[in-house]
Amino acid sequence: MIKKILISQPKPSSEKSPYFDIAKNYGVELVFRPFIKVEGLTSKEFRQQKISILNYTAIVFTSRHAIDNFFNLANEMRLAIPEDMKYFCVTETIALYIQKYVQYRKRKVFYGNTGKIHDLTPVMVKHKNEKYLVPMSDVNDGSMKEMLDSKKLNHTECVMYRTVSNDFTEEEVKTFDYDMCIFFSPSGISAFKSTFGDSKNDSVKVATFGPATAKAAHDAGLEVSIEAPSKECPSMTGALKNYLEKHNK
Repeated sequence: MIKKILISQPKPSSEKSPYFDIAKNYGVELVFRPFIKVEGLTSKEFRQQKISILNYTAIVFTSRHAIDNFFNLANEMRLAIPEDMKYFCVTETIALYIQKYVQYRKRKVFYGNTGKIHDLTPVMVKHKNEKYLVPMSDVNDGSMKEMLDSKKLNHTECVMYRTVSNDFTEEEVKTFDYDMCIFFSPSGISAFKSTFGDSKNDSVKVATFGPATAKAAHDAGLEVSIEAPSKECPSMTGALKNYLEKHNK
């Protein structure tokens, strides 16, 4: 019987999230607590990359974290971003987020529809004379560079933020009473193991999203009860619902 579940993501902003339906329909308590967090580089750390932001005419944003840390760094370095700077975003939602820092109507903003860089590159190719700067996390697979290289675009990738462990407090460790933990990345597994070691291997069931996360959980000796996505359950909420349907009767 699963009574309390720890979900390693921020709490959904919408009350219509399927997670809340699951909690109500199956009588489980859901606690949202990220195991990792994003931390911006300091201006001193960024300068070590020897990149001058004002040498570029367009910025490529793949996430809100990229936007936050780009403008925070610019502010810390006291840079006045030019009015004619162009912004290319992988989704409209990310594009609209720019309004937090600049007046949207005065900027030239472009965006894709799928959230994938290959959907945005045709728009970027139409502006092939731009010098693109791509703020990124310290964890990336190089696919962005390969894609932009293949389109012969003038671009530079730079690290502006990093993923670090969101350590558990002593009180959280002491009162840990979850029946299941849901992970969405290998780094989440690493953060969990660094805190609890092998002490939870047999007592806590684990749900994972993505093959890399599942592999990390198995390698860590955790009891993996749910692996999503699958053909039957493409979402974590669907997989969790199916599991609870069978085990919480």
